[in-house]
Amino acid sequence: MPERIVVVGFGPVGARFVEELLPGVAAGLMMVTVVGAEGSDAYNRVLVADYAVGRVPRDSLDIADSASLEAAGVHVLTGVTVTVLNRSRHSVTLSDGRELGYDRLVLATGSRANVPTLDGIHRVRRENLRPPADSSLLDTASAPLPKGVTVLRDLADAELVRQSIDLGQHIVILGAGVLGMEIALAIAAEGGTVSVVYHGEAPMARNLDRGGGMLLARAARKAGVTMVKHARAEAILFSTDAEGQESFDALLCADGKQIFGDLLLLSCGVGPRSELAKLAGLDVAMGILVDESLATWADERIYAIGDCAHVAPRPELGDSGTAPSGGPAGLIGPGWQQADWLAAQIMAETAGTSLPHPLAAPRPTVVMLKAPGVDVVAAGEFGAEPWDEEPLGPVGASAAAGASTAGHALGCGNEAAPAPRRVSLWSDPEGDRYVKMLTRNGVLEGYVAVGMPRTAAELTLLFESGRELPADRSVLLRFDGPDYDAGAANALAPEATVCWCNGVTVAAITDSVAAGNDTVACIGRATRAGTGCGGCKGRITEVLALAAPPA
Repeated sequence: MPERIVVVGFGPVGARFVEELLPGVAAGLMMVTVVGAEGSDAYNRVLVADYAVGRVPRDSLDIADSASLEAAGVHVLTGVTVTVLNRSRHSVTLSDGRELGYDRLVLATGSRANVPTLDGIHRVRRENLRPPADSSLLDTASAPLPKGVTVLRDLADAELVRQSIDLGQHIVILGAGVLGMEIALAIAAEGGTVSVVYHGEAPMARNLDRGGGMLLARAARKAGVTMVKHARAEAILFSTDAEGQESFDALLCADGKQIFGDLLLLSCGVGPRSELAKLAGLDVAMGILVDESLATWADERIYAIGDCAHVAPRPELGDSGTAPSGGPAGLIGPGWQQADWLAAQIMAETAGTSLPHPLAAPRPTVVMLKAPGVDVVAAGEFGAEPWDEEPLGPVGASAAAGASTAGHALGCGNEAAPAPRRVSLWSDPEGDRYVKMLTRNGVLEGYVAVGMPRTAAELTLLFESGRELPADRSVLLRFDGPDYDAGAANALAPEATVCWCNGVTVAAITDSVAAGNDTVACIGRATRAGTGCGGCKGRITEVLALAAPPA
């Protein structure tokens, strides 16, 4: 009998997982059913903001085709939700009353936008709520957002933003994280009126140091975005139309500021859709807890991948009950990596073998702001400043204390002190350019680059590979100078990663070019490079230019 595999979630990660199982379906080894709450086929949610501002057409978002999957033997159910997970019966109940049995269940339920605590918006605690039968209420439950207030997670949200831009309305964005800044800069680039409201001094405070954030804010203002800092939002003010219907009018802040607008876009992070798992008795922390094999802690028949999965070692007898650290990556690249590995593992087990290698550790997280005319890249630890005094290591601390007891308290008193930290910083506010590099023993531990795309690409390669930086750090700045030589750039070396979402290297793209793929679109179809966030398409173009045969 073929193994029954049910996949809950038909987003980018769920669709990728199903696609990787197609050889097993074709061989008759498994029967795969995928359940999607939205009525549409799987699409790339990372590009929803680009679609909202009219930068990409709707069909460019599609990453799966139900008809093709059905023809290949996969059962695709869209527009329905899973309302109950019956672990004892090894089945799930759908919103239309059907019950599907499974031998393995894969949860790819993704995440939803966080709704902040604001007077005027009813927040729903979903953890103990049964998922609604109406798929349109999956995110809002029984408390839809007021008129004129939205998030940006699906196509319906994108249509609302698109309509507001077309009408020339003022869009107020609450939150200055990566997604908030990306959509704000995209709206401004399309000629829209947009304000970004945030609590801190600089945008992207979780991803950038103060210098990089301030340069980003300056570049955003130049691009036409109104940046409202030090603004703690507390409430929404409404206006009433002639028919007596209330809609968003202004955002009220703690210091009395009122930011008026026509549409409020909430960009306050995301949280995993884990309520189905929690109601079924599965362990949940920052997401659905799974071990290194992506199986849930409580049930080895059930797996979780993507934004809903929190990978952590399974606890041993006697371990403390403290919640594990970490959480879902929140990026499409690690989700696809999990989907690929789990599909390969299940295929191997179905054939009576197993993979020779465990799930690889996620690639280092590199944050890239995808916005027209504003290049921002950051990774690692970069909080230190050049003028900061580094805490003394064990040897220094012992000597400073001048007593053997101090050395004894630290260990034996003669441990090697850690290598000194070096912070290199270059800033050109007038040109909206900024680079900070934090190294130890010459190896990059973290960096921030604003307005320096080629330098950022070089630093990304050095950060990924752990190679030593040049002794003269200023050499790296020349990559964005007038004498840039693409052939001399390590960032275009064969082993360099071009597409971080799919882990595609320069060598893979070069091989694809040699096979006859001579456009970015062709490269994407052949290697998947550029099909995630799309932020690497410029570098793909550079590789194409270098790899193209001479005329």
